[in-house]
Amino acid sequence: MKDLIQYLTEVDDETVLEKRLKVLLTPNEISEMVSRLKIIALLDEGVPQRDIAKQLGVGIATVTRGSRALKELKEI
Repeated sequence: MKDLIQYLTEVDDETVLEKRLKVLLTPNEISEMVSRLKIIALLDEGVPQRDIAKQLGVGIATVTRGSRALKELKEI
């Protein structure tokens, strides 16, 4: 994990960072990450989980995982 973090954070150029992510991840993986970021942002805004699932077209279990991840982030 340390090598991955270093690889992604050693660049200051957004274009280079985007290229690095595209090298490491499939388009589907990138899409899933974007969806997870949206879930976390909406949860942080206080949007109910069922509303998020409906709005983003994802399962409630996916939103629940996002909720747990957000709780972990806030504990750091």
